[in-house]
Amino acid sequence: MAISLFELFKVGIGPSSSHTVGPMEAARRFAGALVTEGLLSSVCRLKVSLYGSLGATGKGHCTGPAVMMGLEGERPDRVDPEEMPARLERIRDCGILSIAGQHPVRFRENNDLVYYRRKSLPEHPNGMVCQAFDGEGQCLYEKTYYSVGGGFVVDATADGTLKVREDDTPQPYPFNSAKALLTLCREHDLTIADIMLANEQAWRTPGEIRSGILELWRVMRECVQSGIHHEGELPGGLKVRRRAASLYRSLMDKQRVDLISPSLSALDWINLYALAVNEENAAGGRIVTAPTNGAAGVVPAVLHYYWEFCPQANEEGILRFMLTAGAIGVLFKENASISGAEVGCQGEVGSACAMAAAGLAAATGGTAEQVENAAEIGMEHHLGMTCDPIGGLVQIPCIERNAMASVKAIDAAIMALRGDGKHYVSLDKVLHTMRETGRDMLDKYKETARGGLAVNIIEC
Repeated sequence: MAISLFELFKVGIGPSSSHTVGPMEAARRFAGALVTEGLLSSVCRLKVSLYGSLGATGKGHCTGPAVMMGLEGERPDRVDPEEMPARLERIRDCGILSIAGQHPVRFRENNDLVYYRRKSLPEHPNGMVCQAFDGEGQCLYEKTYYSVGGGFVVDATADGTLKVREDDTPQPYPFNSAKALLTLCREHDLTIADIMLANEQAWRTPGEIRSGILELWRVMRECVQSGIHHEGELPGGLKVRRRAASLYRSLMDKQRVDLISPSLSALDWINLYALAVNEENAAGGRIVTAPTNGAAGVVPAVLHYYWEFCPQANEEGILRFMLTAGAIGVLFKENASISGAEVGCQGEVGSACAMAAAGLAAATGGTAEQVENAAEIGMEHHLGMTCDPIGGLVQIPCIERNAMASVKAIDAAIMALRGDGKHYVSLDKVLHTMRETGRDMLDKYKETARGGLAVNIIEC
Protein backbone atom coordinates (compact mmCIF):
# COMPACT_ATOMS: atom_id res chain seq x y z
CA MET A 1 0.00 0.00 0.00
CA ALA A 2 1.36 3.41 -0.96
CA ILE A 3 1.62 5.72 2.05
CA SER A 4 2.53 9.39 1.75
CA LEU A 5 4.73 11.37 4.11
CA PHE A 6 1.80 13.77 4.49
CA GLU A 7 -0.35 10.97 5.89
CA LEU A 8 2.20 10.28 8.62
CA PHE A 9 2.79 13.96 9.38
CA LYS A 10 -0.55 15.79 9.65
CA VAL A 11 -1.52 19.08 11.24
CA GLY A 12 -4.13 18.49 13.91
CA ILE A 13 -5.02 19.26 17.51
CA GLY A 14 -4.23 17.60 20.83
CA PRO A 15 -4.26 15.60 22.87
CA SER A 16 -4.42 12.35 20.86
CA SER A 17 -4.24 11.38 17.20
CA SER A 18 -6.15 8.15 17.78
CA HIS A 19 -8.62 9.53 20.34
CA THR A 20 -9.06 13.13 19.15
CA VAL A 21 -7.94 13.58 15.54
CA GLY A 22 -9.27 10.21 14.30
CA PRO A 23 -12.71 10.45 15.95
CA MET A 24 -13.14 14.04 14.73
CA GLU A 25 -12.39 12.91 11.18
CA ALA A 26 -14.72 9.90 11.51
CA ALA A 27 -17.56 12.08 12.80
CA ARG A 28 -16.95 14.55 9.98
CA ARG A 29 -17.19 11.71 7.44
CA PHE A 30 -20.42 10.54 9.02
CA ALA A 31 -21.94 14.01 8.83
CA GLY A 32 -20.80 14.30 5.22
CA ALA A 33 -22.39 10.94 4.40
CA LEU A 34 -25.73 12.16 5.74
CA VAL A 35 -25.49 15.07 3.33
CA THR A 36 -24.50 13.01 0.28
CA GLU A 37 -27.12 10.34 1.02
CA GLY A 38 -29.85 12.99 1.10
CA LEU A 39 -30.82 12.13 4.68
CA LEU A 40 -29.89 15.34 6.44
CA SER A 41 -33.33 16.93 6.57
CA SER A 42 -34.85 13.78 8.11
CA VAL A 43 -32.37 13.49 10.99
CA CYS A 44 -33.69 14.44 14.41
CA ARG A 45 -31.15 12.79 16.69
CA LEU A 46 -27.59 11.50 16.65
CA LYS A 47 -25.84 8.91 18.79
CA VAL A 48 -22.14 8.05 18.90
CA SER A 49 -20.94 4.98 20.80
CA LEU A 50 -17.28 4.63 21.72
CA TYR A 51 -15.70 1.23 22.35
CA GLY A 52 -12.47 -0.30 23.60
CA SER A 53 -9.70 2.20 24.25
CA LEU A 54 -11.93 5.05 23.00
CA GLY A 55 -14.48 4.11 25.62
CA ALA A 56 -11.94 3.53 28.37
CA THR A 57 -9.87 6.71 28.03
CA GLY A 58 -11.91 8.82 25.62
CA LYS A 59 -12.98 11.32 28.27
CA GLY A 60 -9.37 12.02 29.22
CA HIS A 61 -8.40 12.32 25.56
CA CYS A 62 -11.24 14.77 24.71
CA THR A 63 -12.86 12.30 22.32
CA GLY A 64 -16.34 13.64 23.00
CA PRO A 65 -15.53 17.26 22.13
CA ALA A 66 -13.67 16.06 19.03
CA VAL A 67 -16.69 14.05 17.91
CA MET A 68 -19.03 17.01 18.41
CA MET A 69 -16.79 19.27 16.34
CA GLY A 70 -16.54 16.60 13.66
CA LEU A 71 -20.32 16.22 13.52
CA GLU A 72 -20.50 19.96 12.92
CA GLY A 73 -18.23 19.47 9.91
CA GLU A 74 -14.88 20.56 11.34
CA ARG A 75 -11.58 19.08 10.15
CA PRO A 76 -8.71 18.39 12.58
CA ASP A 77 -6.27 20.44 10.51
CA ARG A 78 -8.56 23.45 10.21
CA VAL A 79 -10.56 23.69 13.43
CA ASP A 80 -9.50 26.59 15.65
CA PRO A 81 -8.58 25.15 19.08
CA GLU A 82 -9.05 28.60 20.61
CA GLU A 83 -12.70 28.70 19.51
CA MET A 84 -13.59 25.14 20.50
CA PRO A 85 -14.40 25.78 24.20
CA ALA A 86 -17.02 28.43 23.36
CA ARG A 87 -18.59 26.28 20.65
CA LEU A 88 -18.76 23.26 22.95
CA GLU A 89 -20.34 25.38 25.67
CA ARG A 90 -22.99 26.54 23.20
CA ILE A 91 -23.87 22.95 22.25
CA ARG A 92 -24.05 21.92 25.89
CA ASP A 93 -26.08 24.93 27.00
CA CYS A 94 -28.70 24.89 24.24
CA GLY A 95 -28.63 21.15 23.53
CA ILE A 96 -28.43 21.77 19.77
CA LEU A 97 -25.76 20.56 17.35
CA SER A 98 -25.59 21.63 13.70
CA ILE A 99 -24.80 18.60 11.50
CA ALA A 100 -22.15 19.56 8.92
CA GLY A 101 -22.91 23.17 9.89
CA GLN A 102 -26.23 22.90 8.02
CA HIS A 103 -28.91 21.08 10.00
CA PRO A 104 -29.56 21.67 13.74
CA VAL A 105 -30.69 18.67 15.80
CA ARG A 106 -31.19 17.95 19.49
CA PHE A 107 -27.98 16.70 21.10
CA ARG A 108 -27.48 15.81 24.76
CA GLU A 109 -23.85 14.92 25.37
CA ASN A 110 -24.56 12.72 28.40
CA ASN A 111 -27.08 10.62 26.48
CA ASP A 112 -25.92 10.80 22.87
CA LEU A 113 -22.22 10.15 23.50
CA VAL A 114 -21.81 6.75 25.12
CA TYR A 115 -18.49 5.46 26.49
CA TYR A 116 -18.35 1.66 26.70
CA ARG A 117 -15.37 1.20 28.99
CA ARG A 118 -15.42 -2.60 28.97
CA LYS A 119 -16.74 -3.41 25.51
CA SER A 120 -14.71 -3.61 22.31
CA LEU A 121 -15.49 -4.02 18.64
CA PRO A 122 -13.86 -7.02 16.96
CA GLU A 123 -11.54 -5.43 14.41
CA HIS A 124 -9.57 -2.84 16.41
CA PRO A 125 -9.39 -1.45 19.97
CA ASN A 126 -10.40 2.05 18.80
CA GLY A 127 -13.92 1.54 17.45
CA MET A 128 -16.88 3.89 17.24
CA VAL A 129 -20.43 3.56 15.91
CA CYS A 130 -22.29 6.60 14.59
CA GLN A 131 -26.09 6.53 14.21
CA ALA A 132 -28.69 8.98 12.90
CA PHE A 133 -32.40 8.67 13.83
CA ASP A 134 -35.60 10.22 12.49
CA GLY A 135 -38.40 11.73 14.57
CA GLU A 136 -39.94 8.30 15.20
CA GLY A 137 -36.70 6.91 16.61
CA GLN A 138 -35.95 4.78 13.56
CA CYS A 139 -32.31 4.49 12.59
CA LEU A 140 -31.81 6.17 9.22
CA TYR A 141 -28.11 5.56 8.84
CA GLU A 142 -25.40 3.76 10.81
CA LYS A 143 -21.67 3.55 10.26
CA THR A 144 -18.76 1.96 12.13
CA TYR A 145 -15.31 3.52 12.08
CA TYR A 146 -11.95 2.52 13.49
CA SER A 147 -9.30 5.05 14.51
CA VAL A 148 -6.20 2.98 13.86
CA GLY A 149 -3.49 5.37 15.05
CA GLY A 150 -1.82 8.54 13.84
CA GLY A 151 -5.18 10.03 12.84
CA PHE A 152 -5.81 7.30 10.26
CA VAL A 153 -9.50 6.30 10.05
CA VAL A 154 -10.79 3.09 8.48
CA ASP A 155 -14.47 2.49 7.66
CA ALA A 156 -16.16 -0.81 8.41
CA THR A 157 -18.07 -2.87 5.87
CA ALA A 158 -21.71 -3.90 6.33
CA ASP A 159 -20.63 -7.00 8.29
CA GLY A 160 -18.41 -4.91 10.60
CA THR A 161 -15.01 -5.87 9.19
CA LEU A 162 -12.37 -3.32 8.27
CA LYS A 163 -12.88 -1.70 4.89
CA VAL A 164 -9.28 -0.91 3.99
CA ARG A 165 -9.03 1.15 0.82
CA GLU A 166 -5.47 0.54 -0.24
CA ASP A 167 -3.81 3.27 -2.25
CA ASP A 168 -2.45 1.46 -5.30
CA THR A 169 -0.91 4.58 -6.84
CA PRO A 170 2.12 3.36 -8.83
CA GLN A 171 5.43 4.56 -7.39
CA PRO A 172 8.85 4.45 -9.05
CA TYR A 173 10.53 2.85 -6.04
CA PRO A 174 8.00 0.81 -4.01
CA PHE A 175 9.32 -0.81 -0.83
CA ASN A 176 7.76 -2.71 2.05
CA SER A 177 10.81 -3.56 4.14
CA ALA A 178 14.05 -1.93 5.24
CA LYS A 179 15.95 -4.58 3.28
CA ALA A 180 14.09 -3.66 0.09
CA LEU A 181 14.65 0.05 0.77
CA LEU A 182 18.40 -0.42 1.19
CA THR A 183 18.53 -2.53 -1.97
CA LEU A 184 16.86 0.26 -3.95
CA CYS A 185 19.38 2.76 -2.58
CA ARG A 186 22.32 0.59 -3.65
CA GLU A 187 20.94 -0.36 -7.06
CA HIS A 188 20.04 3.19 -8.07
CA ASP A 189 22.75 5.05 -6.13
CA LEU A 190 20.12 7.05 -4.25
CA THR A 191 19.63 8.09 -0.64
CA ILE A 192 16.56 7.12 1.36
CA ALA A 193 15.39 10.74 1.07
CA ASP A 194 15.81 10.52 -2.73
CA ILE A 195 13.67 7.37 -2.81
CA MET A 196 10.94 8.95 -0.69
CA LEU A 197 10.99 12.18 -2.73
CA ALA A 198 10.56 10.25 -5.98
CA ASN A 199 7.67 8.25 -4.53
CA GLU A 200 5.99 11.37 -3.17
CA GLN A 201 5.90 12.75 -6.69
CA ALA A 202 3.21 10.16 -7.47
CA TRP A 203 0.86 12.59 -5.68
CA ARG A 204 2.55 16.01 -5.70
CA THR A 205 5.02 18.12 -7.64
CA PRO A 206 8.52 18.65 -6.18
CA GLY A 207 7.56 22.23 -5.35
CA GLU A 208 4.44 21.11 -3.50
CA ILE A 209 6.43 18.52 -1.55
CA ARG A 210 9.03 21.08 -0.54
CA SER A 211 6.47 23.69 0.51
CA GLY A 212 4.41 21.06 2.32
CA ILE A 213 7.38 19.86 4.37
CA LEU A 214 8.45 23.39 5.21
CA GLU A 215 4.88 24.16 6.29
CA LEU A 216 5.01 21.21 8.68
CA TRP A 217 8.31 22.55 10.01
CA ARG A 218 6.70 25.98 10.46
CA VAL A 219 3.82 24.51 12.48
CA MET A 220 6.31 22.58 14.62
CA ARG A 221 8.27 25.76 15.33
CA GLU A 222 5.09 27.66 16.19
CA CYS A 223 4.07 24.86 18.53
CA VAL A 224 7.37 25.10 20.40
CA GLN A 225 7.05 28.89 20.66
CA SER A 226 3.51 28.57 21.94
CA GLY A 227 4.60 25.96 24.46
CA ILE A 228 7.37 28.09 25.93
CA HIS A 229 5.03 31.05 26.46
CA HIS A 230 2.11 29.26 28.12
CA GLU A 231 2.06 28.62 31.86
CA GLY A 232 -0.32 27.23 34.46
CA GLU A 233 -1.89 23.81 34.91
CA LEU A 234 -2.84 21.41 32.15
CA PRO A 235 -6.53 20.50 31.91
CA GLY A 236 -7.89 17.18 33.11
CA GLY A 237 -7.73 17.21 36.90
CA LEU A 238 -4.22 15.88 37.55
CA LYS A 239 -3.03 19.43 38.24
CA VAL A 240 0.12 18.91 36.16
CA ARG A 241 1.99 22.18 35.90
CA ARG A 242 3.48 23.25 32.60
CA ARG A 243 7.28 23.44 32.82
CA ALA A 244 8.47 24.60 29.42
CA ALA A 245 8.04 28.33 30.10
CA SER A 246 10.06 28.31 33.33
CA LEU A 247 12.73 26.09 31.76
CA TYR A 248 12.99 28.53 28.85
CA ARG A 249 13.46 31.48 31.19
CA SER A 250 16.11 29.55 33.07
CA LEU A 251 18.00 28.74 29.88
CA MET A 252 17.85 32.36 28.76
CA ASP A 253 19.26 33.55 32.10
CA LYS A 254 22.87 34.43 31.41
CA GLN A 255 23.76 33.71 35.04
CA ARG A 256 22.49 30.17 34.91
CA VAL A 257 25.00 27.48 35.89
CA ASP A 258 24.74 24.18 34.03
CA LEU A 259 23.77 21.44 36.45
CA ILE A 260 26.28 18.86 35.17
CA SER A 261 28.55 20.25 32.48
CA PRO A 262 28.41 23.09 29.95
CA SER A 263 29.11 20.52 27.25
CA LEU A 264 25.74 18.93 28.01
CA SER A 265 23.75 22.16 27.78
CA ALA A 266 22.12 21.03 24.53
CA LEU A 267 20.23 18.40 26.53
CA ASP A 268 18.34 21.13 28.37
CA TRP A 269 17.22 22.61 25.07
CA ILE A 270 16.18 19.21 23.68
CA ASN A 271 14.09 18.66 26.80
CA LEU A 272 12.60 22.13 26.39
CA TYR A 273 11.56 21.53 22.79
CA ALA A 274 9.90 18.21 23.57
CA LEU A 275 8.18 19.45 26.74
CA ALA A 276 6.86 22.53 24.93
CA VAL A 277 5.27 20.47 22.15
CA ASN A 278 3.75 17.85 24.40
CA GLU A 279 2.39 20.37 26.86
CA GLU A 280 0.70 22.11 23.95
CA ASN A 281 -0.65 18.75 22.83
CA ALA A 282 -1.96 17.94 26.31
CA ALA A 283 -3.70 21.32 26.37
CA GLY A 284 -5.45 20.63 23.06
CA GLY A 285 -3.29 22.97 21.00
CA ARG A 286 -2.21 22.86 17.36
CA ILE A 287 0.42 20.18 16.72
CA VAL A 288 1.76 17.88 14.00
CA THR A 289 1.19 14.15 14.37
CA ALA A 290 4.67 12.70 14.18
CA PRO A 291 3.52 10.00 13.66
CA THR A 292 1.00 10.29 16.56
CA ASN A 293 -0.01 13.04 18.99
CA GLY A 294 1.21 11.13 22.02
CA ALA A 295 4.68 11.08 20.43
CA ALA A 296 4.40 14.47 18.72
CA GLY A 297 7.35 16.04 20.56
CA VAL A 298 10.16 13.75 19.46
CA VAL A 299 10.58 14.69 15.79
CA PRO A 300 10.19 18.46 16.42
CA ALA A 301 12.68 18.32 19.32
CA VAL A 302 15.30 16.51 17.24
CA LEU A 303 14.62 18.79 14.26
CA HIS A 304 15.19 21.82 16.51
CA TYR A 305 18.40 20.21 17.76
CA TYR A 306 19.57 19.81 14.17
CA TRP A 307 18.62 23.39 13.31
CA GLU A 308 20.14 25.03 16.39
CA PHE A 309 23.15 22.85 17.21
CA CYS A 310 24.37 21.06 14.07
CA PRO A 311 26.94 22.89 11.91
CA GLN A 312 25.86 23.65 8.35
CA ALA A 313 22.18 23.04 9.17
CA ASN A 314 19.96 24.32 6.36
CA GLU A 315 16.56 23.84 4.72
CA GLU A 316 17.89 21.06 2.51
CA GLY A 317 18.78 19.18 5.68
CA ILE A 318 15.25 19.72 7.01
CA LEU A 319 13.89 18.21 3.80
CA ARG A 320 16.27 15.21 4.01
CA PHE A 321 15.33 14.74 7.66
CA MET A 322 11.59 14.72 7.04
CA LEU A 323 11.70 12.60 3.88
CA THR A 324 13.88 10.01 5.61
CA ALA A 325 11.77 10.01 8.76
CA GLY A 326 8.71 9.54 6.55
CA ALA A 327 10.25 6.52 4.85
CA ILE A 328 10.92 4.89 8.22
CA GLY A 329 7.38 5.77 9.32
CA VAL A 330 6.02 3.97 6.25
CA LEU A 331 7.84 0.81 7.36
CA PHE A 332 6.29 1.05 10.83
CA LYS A 333 2.82 1.66 9.44
CA GLU A 334 3.01 -1.23 6.97
CA ASN A 335 4.85 -3.83 9.04
CA ALA A 336 3.93 -3.16 12.66
CA SER A 337 1.80 -0.37 14.16
CA ILE A 338 1.91 3.21 15.38
CA SER A 339 -1.16 2.72 17.60
CA GLY A 340 -0.76 2.64 21.37
CA ALA A 341 -4.07 0.83 21.61
CA GLU A 342 -2.65 -1.97 19.44
CA VAL A 343 0.95 -2.37 20.59
CA GLY A 344 1.51 -0.01 23.52
CA CYS A 345 3.73 3.05 23.60
CA GLN A 346 6.51 1.21 21.78
CA GLY A 347 4.41 1.86 18.67
CA GLU A 348 4.13 5.58 19.39
CA VAL A 349 7.21 6.93 21.16
CA GLY A 350 9.32 4.02 19.87
CA SER A 351 8.42 4.66 16.25
CA ALA A 352 8.90 8.42 16.68
CA CYS A 353 12.35 7.85 18.17
CA ALA A 354 13.34 5.62 15.25
CA MET A 355 12.02 8.13 12.70
CA ALA A 356 13.82 11.04 14.36
CA ALA A 357 17.08 9.09 14.70
CA ALA A 358 16.98 8.16 11.03
CA GLY A 359 16.12 11.71 10.02
CA LEU A 360 18.99 13.21 12.00
CA ALA A 361 21.47 10.66 10.63
CA ALA A 362 20.37 11.50 7.09
CA ALA A 363 20.43 15.27 7.60
CA THR A 364 24.00 15.10 8.92
CA GLY A 365 25.35 13.05 6.03
CA GLY A 366 24.79 9.44 7.04
CA THR A 367 24.70 6.66 4.48
CA ALA A 368 21.54 4.64 3.89
CA GLU A 369 23.01 1.82 5.99
CA GLN A 370 23.82 4.20 8.84
CA VAL A 371 20.33 5.67 8.65
CA GLU A 372 18.75 2.21 8.90
CA ASN A 373 21.04 1.42 11.83
CA ALA A 374 20.00 4.63 13.61
CA ALA A 375 16.33 3.73 13.23
CA GLU A 376 16.98 0.21 14.50
CA ILE A 377 18.82 1.47 17.58
CA GLY A 378 16.06 3.98 18.32
CA MET A 379 13.34 1.34 18.16
CA GLU A 380 15.21 -1.54 19.77
CA HIS A 381 15.50 0.29 23.05
CA HIS A 382 11.79 1.02 23.27
CA LEU A 383 10.64 -2.58 22.78
CA GLY A 384 7.99 -3.56 25.31
CA MET A 385 7.11 0.00 26.37
CA THR A 386 3.55 0.07 27.67
CA CYS A 387 0.93 2.76 27.16
CA ASP A 388 -0.34 3.43 30.69
CA PRO A 389 -1.43 7.09 30.95
CA ILE A 390 -2.52 8.15 34.42
CA GLY A 391 -6.15 9.18 34.39
CA GLY A 392 -6.29 8.40 30.67
CA LEU A 393 -4.59 11.74 30.00
CA VAL A 394 -1.67 12.30 27.63
CA GLN A 395 0.36 13.86 30.43
CA ILE A 396 2.03 11.38 32.80
CA PRO A 397 4.28 9.70 31.71
CA CYS A 398 3.73 10.84 28.10
CA ILE A 399 5.22 14.35 28.25
CA GLU A 400 8.53 13.37 29.87
CA ARG A 401 8.64 10.20 27.78
CA ASN A 402 8.88 12.35 24.63
CA ALA A 403 11.83 14.27 26.07
CA MET A 404 13.64 11.05 26.96
CA ALA A 405 12.98 9.58 23.50
CA SER A 406 14.32 12.73 21.84
CA VAL A 407 17.65 12.36 23.63
CA LYS A 408 17.73 8.65 22.77
CA ALA A 409 17.07 9.46 19.10
CA ILE A 410 20.06 11.79 18.98
CA ASP A 411 22.26 9.22 20.70
CA ALA A 412 21.05 6.53 18.29
CA ALA A 413 22.05 8.72 15.35
CA ILE A 414 25.45 9.42 16.91
CA MET A 415 26.16 5.74 17.48
CA ALA A 416 25.10 4.85 13.96
CA LEU A 417 27.19 7.60 12.41
CA ARG A 418 30.26 6.43 14.35
CA GLY A 419 29.88 3.01 12.75
CA ASP A 420 29.92 1.79 9.16
CA GLY A 421 26.28 0.76 8.97
CA LYS A 422 26.94 -2.92 9.69
CA HIS A 423 25.07 -4.30 12.68
CA TYR A 424 23.69 -7.58 13.97
CA VAL A 425 19.96 -6.83 14.39
CA SER A 426 18.16 -5.39 11.37
CA LEU A 427 15.36 -2.85 11.48
CA ASP A 428 13.06 -5.44 9.88
CA LYS A 429 13.74 -7.85 12.76
CA VAL A 430 13.02 -5.13 15.30
CA LEU A 431 9.75 -4.25 13.56
CA HIS A 432 8.72 -7.90 13.63
CA THR A 433 9.64 -8.10 17.31
CA MET A 434 7.67 -4.96 18.11
CA ARG A 435 4.58 -6.32 16.40
CA GLU A 436 4.86 -9.67 18.20
CA THR A 437 5.51 -7.97 21.55
CA GLY A 438 2.43 -5.81 21.09
CA ARG A 439 0.37 -8.88 20.26
CA ASP A 440 1.52 -10.57 23.49
CA MET A 441 1.03 -7.46 25.63
CA LEU A 442 -2.01 -7.52 27.92
CA ASP A 443 -4.78 -5.10 26.93
CA LYS A 444 -4.48 -3.26 30.24
CA TYR A 445 -1.11 -1.94 29.05
CA LYS A 446 -2.47 -0.64 25.74
CA GLU A 447 -4.03 2.81 26.28
CA THR A 448 -6.86 1.61 28.51
CA ALA A 449 -5.57 3.19 31.75
CA ARG A 450 -6.21 -0.12 33.50
CA GLY A 451 -2.59 -1.13 34.14
CA GLY A 452 0.92 0.11 34.93
CA LEU A 453 1.33 3.65 36.22
CA ALA A 454 -2.35 4.34 35.53
CA VAL A 455 -3.39 2.17 38.49
CA ASN A 456 -0.32 2.29 40.71
CA ILE A 457 -0.35 6.02 41.42
CA ILE A 458 -2.55 7.14 44.30
CA GLU A 459 -4.62 10.13 43.26
CA CYS A 460 -5.27 12.45 46.22
